[in-house]
Amino acid sequence: MDRVNLLDLDAAALTAYVSSLDEKPFRARQLQRWIHRRGASGFDAMTDLAKSLRAKLAEHAEIRALPVMRDSTSADGTRKWLLDVGAGNAIETVFIPEDDRGTLCVSTQAGCAMACLFCSTGRQGFNRNLKTSEIIGQLWHAEHALRASAGITAENERVISNVVLMGMGEPLQNLDAVVPALSLMLDDDAYGLSRRRVTVSTSGLVKQMDKLAERCPVALAVSLHAPNDALRDRLVPLNKKHPLRDLMAACKRYLRHAPRDFITFEYVMLDGVNDSDAHARELIALVRDVPCKFNLIPFNPFPDSGLGRSPSERIRAFAQILQDAGIVTTTRKTRGDDIDAACGQLAGEVQDRTRRAERLTRLPPVVAVHS
Repeated sequence: MDRVNLLDLDAAALTAYVSSLDEKPFRARQLQRWIHRRGASGFDAMTDLAKSLRAKLAEHAEIRALPVMRDSTSADGTRKWLLDVGAGNAIETVFIPEDDRGTLCVSTQAGCAMACLFCSTGRQGFNRNLKTSEIIGQLWHAEHALRASAGITAENERVISNVVLMGMGEPLQNLDAVVPALSLMLDDDAYGLSRRRVTVSTSGLVKQMDKLAERCPVALAVSLHAPNDALRDRLVPLNKKHPLRDLMAACKRYLRHAPRDFITFEYVMLDGVNDSDAHARELIALVRDVPCKFNLIPFNPFPDSGLGRSPSERIRAFAQILQDAGIVTTTRKTRGDDIDAACGQLAGEVQDRTRRAERLTRLPPVVAVHS
């Protein structure tokens, strides 16, 4: 009989599992605190649990995180782990330290089927969705590895203050595994993060945005990257199914449930493709009815992308146009690019089931499109 991996279980599921062992529900809370707050990987140390319960758990359950294949640290302190998810696939998780926060970028799929043109993950194709244990296990491993490196032993002293589901994969394509992982991130007996400090990024799966709003509304970032349908069809192929009119409407619906009163629009700056003054003015018109902020992302090159990063002066001018229209606009610092940990560079190792890489060799170059 296969053991139950307790990292797969949120509070409700863990309570049900403990009840199935003929134990009282409060034991689930104790168990969850041992696993997530204290980083326990076995049951012997759980001394406030009865020996009989520990014996049952040792026989039927386990706490199994993903094996670490590589652990790299950038010159700027960014840390990246390559984690083995089996069958020749590996995912990447990145920790970004800043003065006022520590952010973990988490993957939700081995590869990605969205095929965004500027993203190294999308270039590799798609293999499978990750399980809840494989998603929350990234936070479990990173938090306790970082605490150990810093010599932190107090369970209430966290290193990771923010989590962004912006690693490999489209989170909303894997909602059934993502929601329990989000629940654990928010649970005071696990990681105790506020909804405002957990962000899900999506390329614009409209129906799933509505489902996330119903099931577990956290902060939302939308990968926009173009101000009109003609250009976004090329950069984000999902746009052909969910065009900008539908996406903007979904953003407005999400805000009724969101912990923040704005949507963050992510916008990668591609030289000569989507970075003109005219594009900026189109964006202002596009989002006029959606409370939002913009996060401009200097493109991080990868081999054979055929794309270039907008010059710094162009990014500043583009940002100024948005700011002059009253839109809060930030430009993301490039972090961890010396270890390929920057935005758009996460690639891991993917056994592609979509033949994406093969098809990409036949695509024509991208040119700017204005509406």
